[in-house]
Amino acid sequence: CTCHMAAEINLQTRDEVQSYLRSVSTELGLSITDPGYAAALDSRDHLACMRQRFHVPSIGDLREGKVIADGVDHQADTIYMLGNSLGLQPKTASSLMQQQMDKWAKKALYGHTIDPYPWLPIEDFVQEESAKIVGAKPIEVVTMNALTVNIHLAMVTFYQPTSNRHKILLENKAFPSDHYAIESQIRWHGYNPQDSMLMVSPREGEYIWRTEDILKVIEEEGDTIALIWLPGVHFATGHVFDMKAITEAGHHKGCYVGFDLAHAAGNIELHLHDWEVDVASWCTYKYLNGGPGCLGGHFVHEKHAYNFDLPRLLGWWSHKRDTRFLMNNVLELQPGAPGFQISNPSAFSLIPLIASLDIFKDTSMTELCKKSRLLTGYLELLLEENLSEEEKKIDDSDPSHQKKRKSDFVKIVTSKNPSERGCQLSLIFSKSVTAIEEYISKRGVMVDLREPEIMRVAPVPLYTSFSDILKFFNIISEALEAV
Repeated sequence: CTCHMAAEINLQTRDEVQSYLRSVSTELGLSITDPGYAAALDSRDHLACMRQRFHVPSIGDLREGKVIADGVDHQADTIYMLGNSLGLQPKTASSLMQQQMDKWAKKALYGHTIDPYPWLPIEDFVQEESAKIVGAKPIEVVTMNALTVNIHLAMVTFYQPTSNRHKILLENKAFPSDHYAIESQIRWHGYNPQDSMLMVSPREGEYIWRTEDILKVIEEEGDTIALIWLPGVHFATGHVFDMKAITEAGHHKGCYVGFDLAHAAGNIELHLHDWEVDVASWCTYKYLNGGPGCLGGHFVHEKHAYNFDLPRLLGWWSHKRDTRFLMNNVLELQPGAPGFQISNPSAFSLIPLIASLDIFKDTSMTELCKKSRLLTGYLELLLEENLSEEEKKIDDSDPSHQKKRKSDFVKIVTSKNPSERGCQLSLIFSKSVTAIEEYISKRGVMVDLREPEIMRVAPVPLYTSFSDILKFFNIISEALEAV
């Protein structure tokens, strides 16, 4: 890929992002709603070629057997805004999988030690790049199990309640997997979830958590908290938690601190090692494009790497690889996160993830997040200037020039601060969100809903174009008028 965007352009803040987008509009003499403007942004996007490395479903394939609106081109690409639920398939995944199937057919057991990607050390092929993505050292990362299993394993080690310190701090209305895992771990240790689940909520009338409110709870309740377990990015609102500040505050009060990074890994820049997070877990089928049910990632900070006295569940794969097959039942734990493995990972599950991480190797989270800020900034600008709850003014002929409330509008509930969001914007509408979703899905737009009123929109920078953003905006605008 050839970079067309000046490397020195700084796009960290909302003002910087919007100033850049407006400057391009002025330079081209085109409105931000002009298809030529979106095409120009695509031409300046040095990551645009990444899209060619993924299968983007056509509308006809996606909606086969379902209603497609009249006039829609069945051969056109879907406007896919669902990478926060399932990433798209890397084009090399299928051939790599077939390669492994052929090896199984022809080499059978020998496939464990034969290239390419021998099965015995298969997790090694994703370890280094996974570590880079989450800001960790390779010894701190392992790929194993499913996310909720890894959450339980995290709590086996880092939730050791006592009569004085038995609480787990989590967010109100956490993702069910986290909530249920925490509830069951508390019960497993003989405590009552009503007493030991400490939940922090947004303020009345707000959708996102304020860092100062979380820090206040930690300061006031920290002596009773055994573990802080929060999301890196909230699944419904797209809000990014200040993991660095939360970790520092938790450690100051003697708490272990961990995060569910299901919606953060591959979405935002992470620095788990530098932040000194104790433990974290994530899935790999969303922003990391590992395919449905792909094995999850797990992080344990290097400061715990050689503490072999930490409680953990053990299995054959906990043992050092070089003496594992001596079979003498004298445990030699692997140091670091690999020592928290229990059994061998599914080689076939990891092959699509290998295909995806090969794409990540050709860019960086810094570059992906820069494009992400532009994509969400462009959508935000389009919505605010055209579909916000209040117009800035009606037109130049209106002598009052006063704000006028619109009957049809879209409201962004995700933070306006780019540092507090990734590529997801969560929207609420003045009209039925289910009716709007039904309208846009018939026109090849894929989003999802979170009850009771939120539409989640995630333009993933690896395969979303600025033209996709404009098309999405236009179809949303049509939907608001039509439903």
